[in-house]
Amino acid sequence: MKNLRLKAARAALDLSQQELAERVGVSRQTINAIEKGDYNPTINLCLKICHALGKTLDDLFWE
Repeated sequence: MKNLRLKAARAALDLSQQELAERVGVSRQTINAIEKGDYNPTINLCLKICHALGKTLDDLFWE
């Protein structure tokens, strides 16, 4: 399932996929795959993404 909440949160901060990837220590392709729903990130990566975007796990990953 696509993660439109992640994409919207990233866009709200005017961050590119590359910029977010650099902040959390992964490749741009990883961020792209998460947004497209092709990759299920680890809880540690989820937490890093949440911290970088100022969001909670509930905001971005839980239904």
